[in-house]
Amino acid sequence: MDTRTRVNQALKQAMKDKEAGRLATLRLINAAIKDREIAARGAGEDTLIGDVDVLAIMGKMTKQRKESARAYEEGGRLDLAERELDEISIIEEFLPKQLNDDEVAAAIREAVGATGAESIRDMGKVMGALKEKYTGQMDFGKVGGMVKTALCTAKD
Repeated sequence: MDTRTRVNQALKQAMKDKEAGRLATLRLINAAIKDREIAARGAGEDTLIGDVDVLAIMGKMTKQRKESARAYEEGGRLDLAERELDEISIIEEFLPKQLNDDEVAAAIREAVGATGAESIRDMGKVMGALKEKYTGQMDFGKVGGMVKTALCTAKD
């Protein structure tokens, strides 16, 4: 079952169970998916986005909420920070398990080998391969630096 279907089923269940907070978060997920589809339609692309795109949207939503929660905590608004963290936990129910550092390093080595990357100029190929296979399972902001290090080390 694809992620979108799982979200819609959870949304229906949240309506039945009258879980207002969960329902609001699931509606935000659906709205983000629909926004992406509308943008794709405007660009002349396929109107239905795939599971990889849905996972990328949800990963971005999680990252935004983590940043917001950190800002709220620094500002002393713990009630708002807690709400953001609750939303994160709901979104993460639909994301695949996050890879640990050793698994990320192994995935990078595999992607470097599979793409035949030899220098930092091949970083785009490696990142593309990782995003294709591991979307939603790793933080690509952190992975970029690790890929750069791996490619610089491989060159030496």
